[in-house]
Amino acid sequence: MASAIPSSLFHHRPFLLFLGSRGFSRIATQIAAVAVGWQIYEMTNSAFDLGMVGLVQFLPTAVLVFVAGHAADRYDRRRVLQICQFTEGLIAVFLAWGSYAGWLTAPQIFIAMALLGTATAFENPATAALLPNAAPMHMLQQATAVSTAATQLAIIGGPAIGGLTYAISPATPYAIMAALWLLSVVFSGMIRIEKTVTAKGPPTLNALFAGVRFVRNNPAILGTISLDLFAVLLGGATALLPIYVRDILHIGPLGLGLLRTAPAIGSLAMTAVLARHAIKRRAGMRMFQAVIVFGVATVVFAISQMMWLTIAALIVMGAADTVSVVVRFSLVQLATPDEMRGRVGAVNFLFINASNQLGQFESGLTAALMGTVPAAALGGIGTVLVALLWMKLFPSLRKVERLD
Repeated sequence: MASAIPSSLFHHRPFLLFLGSRGFSRIATQIAAVAVGWQIYEMTNSAFDLGMVGLVQFLPTAVLVFVAGHAADRYDRRRVLQICQFTEGLIAVFLAWGSYAGWLTAPQIFIAMALLGTATAFENPATAALLPNAAPMHMLQQATAVSTAATQLAIIGGPAIGGLTYAISPATPYAIMAALWLLSVVFSGMIRIEKTVTAKGPPTLNALFAGVRFVRNNPAILGTISLDLFAVLLGGATALLPIYVRDILHIGPLGLGLLRTAPAIGSLAMTAVLARHAIKRRAGMRMFQAVIVFGVATVVFAISQMMWLTIAALIVMGAADTVSVVVRFSLVQLATPDEMRGRVGAVNFLFINASNQLGQFESGLTAALMGTVPAAALGGIGTVLVALLWMKLFPSLRKVERLD
């Protein structure tokens, strides 16, 4: 993939610092997904409690998303990142200390995850809005591809680190998370850019919800982010991986880390393909096709009882999801002015990224009610049906030809 990207991008100091800050933070987040999921399931043996981990992270985002987006457009995005990453590091220290001393309980983990969700609600819109400022404008698409690839590398490495270090002791992955978030704070503080966001008068409700109006008035953008919302919400079967690992596949926490890595492998491979072979026609239909493939692969994952087939299904899920991510991000990025990127990014985060947590809750709840395998399979079938329905509801999205 590197040969398809101008080498000057890798000599642009603000972008490299941005990449380091984002990469370290994403690795820490992925370590948390494995460590917290395994620890909660060890403590409670409850699929419902696994789902609750996602819900307590989603609720702060649902409440604060518009405030977070406005903060990214009103204040220096670098400072917003630093405050969020420092807060996340303190939460990791708390979890490490409690796990090491042996007094950490499930309710305390839920509280820590709620605080982590609050920090993430502010961090993600600021990160998305900062990328066009940190990268050369004429290389924004290449910078987006590199940033996406770096995120997928974090998703590949983070779960493996989380599973391996949790096998050493429950406190170890949390200590590593704290160190990574500290590094993110340092890298964020070193970014120097010419254009920074400054406060422009007192905040108003009209300004706060400007991102919502922007998305609502663009049917193609509304269609693509709402499609991903329901696809991720219904296809959140990966939240049940601790159950599959222990009760179906009969492997340990290291196996959990490997399975969590599989979707990122597929995603990284697809990112490399798209960097060399951009989607040049029928972009909208390609997105719908990718979501359908994602749903079918989710069904295969649900019914599989073989390690190799489970990994293959997860890889396909990751690859298909990347196609929809590229279409969505390209549409939103090209259509949004810089002074609104934080607020529009916040709406996108609410619809898409936060749906990961809500989808985790949905998967845990349905698994508790009807069993793990039926719940995961039903989610995959639902994803396919939603994609077919959205093709009818959003014809303008279906007819999108190009992403430039």
